Amino acid sequence: MGSRREARRIAVDVLYQADVTGHAPGAVITEWREAGRDIPTFSRELVEGVEAHLPSIDLLLERDAEEWSVERMTSLDRTILRIAVEELLYRDDVPASVAISEAVEAAAELSTDESKRFVNGILGRVARDEASRDDGGRP
Repeated sequence: MGSRREARRIAVDVLYQADVTGHAPGAVITEWREAGRDIPTFSRELVEGVEAHLPSIDLLLERDAEEWSVERMTSLDRTILRIAVEELLYRDDVPASVAISEAVEAAAELSTDESKRFVNGILGRVARDEASRDDGGRP
């Protein structure tokens, strides 16, 4: 599998399946591998990162979603946002602009026009808040 965009979409699929079924993301990856499905390294890294940082990611989403709880978001939008926040905060190899544009594009292709604006707004706030942090460190 070539592109990071394709790998992100696989990560969305894995994390969405985990969210909907209540299974751990790592268990979903294992199921996929046992079924002969390819999981690119970047997909696995994103899934494992979201799984490891989920409490911190969801706290940031709650903070920046303005009157939306994470539980109230659609599962697909929540999944797209979690991956983008993982990239924004924990991946030094992904520029903020790329993380945001990829998430907005995923929302536009996979969800609704409202989701596209919703995702863009939240990620814009997350990126601004993180850029303005005095210590410049990761949460």
